[in-house]
Amino acid sequence: MSDTATPRPLYQTIKGYVVDNIKSGAWAPGEKIPSEAEIVKFLGASRMTVNRALRELSSEGHVTRVQGVGTFVAEPRRTATPLDIRSIAEEIAERGNQHSCKVISCVSEPAPVHIAQSLQLTVCSNIFHVVLVHLENNCPIQVEDRYVNPNAAPEFLSVDFTTTTPSAYLLAHLPVSEVEHKITSRQPTPLECSLLELPANTPMLELNRRSWSGRHVVTNVKLAAVGTVFSLGGRFKTNNGVWH
Repeated sequence: MSDTATPRPLYQTIKGYVVDNIKSGAWAPGEKIPSEAEIVKFLGASRMTVNRALRELSSEGHVTRVQGVGTFVAEPRRTATPLDIRSIAEEIAERGNQHSCKVISCVSEPAPVHIAQSLQLTVCSNIFHVVLVHLENNCPIQVEDRYVNPNAAPEFLSVDFTTTTPSAYLLAHLPVSEVEHKITSRQPTPLECSLLELPANTPMLELNRRSWSGRHVVTNVKLAAVGTVFSLGGRFKTNNGVWH
């Protein structure tokens, strides 16, 4: 057997060069990195090799590529905790950033069949429905599509959701007795592409949550976030060591 080490593929060397600059802080989150042409010239690689390296770095979440503009250092992943109910404004504030919200719709309407069933109401009962876009430092990161049982929160539609979030309001007024979660990955809808300013093939994470207060199902909410900059995780304690 030869003692000669197998040469490292050039595209891997390019990836290492980019990652090393990111980890060292030489290239900050959101900063534009050298162009493909500049990397080709600096590292003596082909355009195809550099393109492969940047594509893989993009899929791994290290960089974000904007067609016709350039390649940028990806923002750190934002972590939500699906086992706790928290306001997204609180999570953003903990990261030292500014939360803001755009209200897309805020109405009372007849409940679609699947929503009526999920809220344990009769079909065509009036329900409250809000669609919001949450922004972090003016960058849209999450679409909130929420239905609320008016029997549980009759003043819900009077709330100014540019100053507080639905989660913060509901948590302040109703104790949570039970929560149901479902997390899926998918492609964005055309509306989400528009609201979050995304290309159609952007990976998304969707958190579906139903919450109870006593005997009422209070809310059914769908939270859709950009998968490349958002992750879900958490830590919790068992009840006397018993799994449920």
